[in-house]
Amino acid sequence: MDLKIIREPVLHEELVAAARATHGDMAKVVVDTEKGVLALGGEWHAEGEEALLEDGSKQANLWGANVYPEKTGEEKIEYTSLINIRPKEGNRSMVIEPLDIRNKMKEVIEYLLFQG
Repeated sequence: MDLKIIREPVLHEELVAAARATHGDMAKVVVDTEKGVLALGGEWHAEGEEALLEDGSKQANLWGANVYPEKTGEEKIEYTSLINIRPKEGNRSMVIEPLDIRNKMKEVIEYLLFQG
């Protein structure tokens, strides 16, 4: 599956296909926490980041994560990506530390990827 910008909820099968196409049991996502959209798929988070920037997103609103379609609970989202290293914005590691950003990401991911 190619990288895709997701604006409406997708079926579970599409999420599984995105994971299998690149990483087996995991798919890369980049979430625009303001627009409530995400980029799904690709080999690297930077690909999703680039696609969303070209789509009009602002850099400050883009955060990367990994999703695991076959896991449940807190294990299905991993808030880790190289694009998350932003010392000027208070995030000094690959893991998203600010809870408000994590909560926004979780809301978008749950709505768009884990409904169907």
